[in-house]
Amino acid sequence: MTKEVLISISGLQYAPELEHTPVEVITSGDYYQKNGKHYVIFQEVTEGFEGVTKTMIKLGEESLDVTKKGVSNVHMTFEKNKKNVAYYYTPFGSLLIGVNATDFQLSETDQDIRLQVNYGLEVNYEHLADCTIKMNIKSKNAGDFKI
Repeated sequence: MTKEVLISISGLQYAPELEHTPVEVITSGDYYQKNGKHYVIFQEVTEGFEGVTKTMIKLGEESLDVTKKGVSNVHMTFEKNKKNVAYYYTPFGSLLIGVNATDFQLSETDQDIRLQVNYGLEVNYEHLADCTIKMNIKSKNAGDFKI
């Protein structure tokens, strides 16, 4: 995998009272590997707010860490069959969120890393939705890019 990568992150929430509209972000970032873990760093812009949020993704064989610093701040950990709790600080206030990953699928090649995590999302200890997040991290020079 090259240092410069393209990143696609797609998410979907399944809840009776919510629309099932997927959210997808495609951006460029930097990749490196250290101590058997994959790291991806990129910046996000939040519409209507000045500044950026620096996001770091750390992937292990059975775990995903997402750390955001800037307009929004959080450190979320996704581990299969384990509930993790964190405060998510947004410009509108903070939320206590819980994530309970029920399925974790990671595959990798020399040019591509794919991840799918299914998880339950709680806000203030109440179940909000069942969610899926998919990531495709690909070397910039690898040709076809799709999630």
